[in-house]
Amino acid sequence: MALVNENFLKLKAGYLFPEIGRRVSKYAAENPDAKIIRLGIGDVTEPLPAAVTEAMHKAVDEMATRASFRGYGPEQGYDFLRNAIAQNDFQSRGCNVSADEIFVSDGSKCDSGNILEIFGNDNVVAVTDPVYPVYVDTNVMAGRTGDADAAGRYAGLVYLPVTAENGFVPALPDRHVDLIYLCYPNNPTGTVATRETLQKWVDYARAEKAIIFFDAAYEAFITEPGVPHSIYEIEGAREVAIEFRSFSKTAGFTGTRCAFTVVPKGLKATTASGEAVELHGLWNRRQSTKFNGVPYVIQRGAEAVYSDAGKEQVRQLVSFYLENAAILSQGLRDAGLTVYGGVNAPYVWLKTPGNSTSWEFFDRLLSTAHLVGTPGSGFGASGEGYFRLSAFNSRANVEEAVRRIHTVLK
Repeated sequence: MALVNENFLKLKAGYLFPEIGRRVSKYAAENPDAKIIRLGIGDVTEPLPAAVTEAMHKAVDEMATRASFRGYGPEQGYDFLRNAIAQNDFQSRGCNVSADEIFVSDGSKCDSGNILEIFGNDNVVAVTDPVYPVYVDTNVMAGRTGDADAAGRYAGLVYLPVTAENGFVPALPDRHVDLIYLCYPNNPTGTVATRETLQKWVDYARAEKAIIFFDAAYEAFITEPGVPHSIYEIEGAREVAIEFRSFSKTAGFTGTRCAFTVVPKGLKATTASGEAVELHGLWNRRQSTKFNGVPYVIQRGAEAVYSDAGKEQVRQLVSFYLENAAILSQGLRDAGLTVYGGVNAPYVWLKTPGNSTSWEFFDRLLSTAHLVGTPGSGFGASGEGYFRLSAFNSRANVEEAVRRIHTVLK
């Protein structure tokens, strides 16, 4: 008889966003006249930049003739895109990242889970709390945890609370850990890490011989000067950090799928016997074996993000969503709510009113305002009493959402 991976049975309920979808679908079916505005899942709504679609059209035409047709591409990504990424996202900021350290993929969500395959199950893992659920769930699936307690925290993981009380700055672990997840600008809180904060983490990782998984999927939304866009801006980071990036929110690639991960050469972990092994080669082997690469047409579109026209169009796209975030933030404050984030990120993180739990506020907004957000408790125990709203929507919907919230909270 075939046996299941029983680690999957440890997972609490459903993955957060499908659970939200289930509840919304049920409500919509029971209330067909309700005009629901969705500010929950962080999916973009605006079309791809013109420079991107033009490049994709051209690439499609290339695929229509024998002379320019492309078959299987390199699993690591085409050189034209890897070079553009290295030059524009890293070298322009003084980061020592070369093109062959960049691995193009179909999503940073996928990479942040798949990266675990090159690490042993005995590693001690630290996550912030609240946290992007994928970081936790993929470790549960891999067998690195015990069962979850009543608050949803899994045995074996080291949780680092980030709340208003500590200024949303996680304290360094009070014990040894091997793998550390950091996400900045942060999902879900919308906050950022200062250079000083990241330097402390890098110094900790160097001292403990730990590896930092740095999710920088929202770096394009950073507006304040002096805030690092990459962990490789921090001294010593190449020795301890893997960085994940995505075109999804930056350039609207949620439906076309393109991202990348940086694994520096020289970054090492050890075998159980203490032998040092470079991670770059292991990740290359994993990708070459289990990933066929991102389609040529999509990679040409991603390359166009770095053209002069593409840069300007992406800047306008990011500005549009940040303006939405500003409208949400101010409107929520005017309604008497306490609000965080929304300045360097497309997410607004708010305290639920009164003594409402996160899911109670979710149900209240859905039933009375026909508005969908994300319960903070879905991101971890320390997210209880908080709520996330996404700025990814039309301007009209964002303004209407604010109006509805004011009506509900009167």
